[in-house]
Amino acid sequence: MSDTPYSIDLDSIRGAFPPGMEAPPLLLDFAGWLKGRPWGSVGCFSLQGQFSDQAPIVDGSPLRDRFSLFMRLPDGSAVGGWYGAGLDRDNPPIVGLGSEGDYELLAPSLDGLLAKLTSQQFDNAWSDLKPHDEVECQTVELAQWLTGRLGRDMAASDDDPSELPDFRGFMERWSRGREDYWANHRLMAELGWRLAAHLPKGKNAWDKTHFEVAIVGKQYEARVLSRGPQPFEEAASIEIPAARSA
Repeated sequence: MSDTPYSIDLDSIRGAFPPGMEAPPLLLDFAGWLKGRPWGSVGCFSLQGQFSDQAPIVDGSPLRDRFSLFMRLPDGSAVGGWYGAGLDRDNPPIVGLGSEGDYELLAPSLDGLLAKLTSQQFDNAWSDLKPHDEVECQTVELAQWLTGRLGRDMAASDDDPSELPDFRGFMERWSRGREDYWANHRLMAELGWRLAAHLPKGKNAWDKTHFEVAIVGKQYEARVLSRGPQPFEEAASIEIPAARSA
């Protein structure tokens, strides 16, 4: 493990920022400092960008311009900037989107996140942001680099939680709203009774049938994922109402 360097993809990081915004120099400089260092020496993550579409968010596509996700954890969690209403778009707070439904504001800024990496101030839910036990820790070296990069001694943030934006509340409201929206969507009801014909025939509680359905405007695709993608007999009958609703 100690011979494996951090995975860094600068192109994907730059692409993960909302249109018209660039990756901050501090993030790119941190990627340069991290390059070649043993994975896990300052935390267990990769520097890799992703859109909110693939992040652990309910119906995350509409939130693409609200996040700049530049870090991935081994369990599928994502970390990045959050551009909420009234927040500083040039220096947004850094949030975590947990693979198990945990949403947390991790630091008030990017330099605050790096400072917390140096002091290992993360609870159990975000323990992947701590150095790995089997790798020589390099958080002291990171602290020295950060101090030189910022021109000041960067201690971990002691911000009053009451003064920070309520990211968890935002995500909970978003999730409830999107779940209600799709649960009551006419097209979802149409799909539901047609897909019911493909319910598992067995009686085991763990039997499943997997579908892949995508509708964008008048473009439609549906596949049954059984022994690989299979033709979907009901495609034509569902495509018509999908096109009408566009």
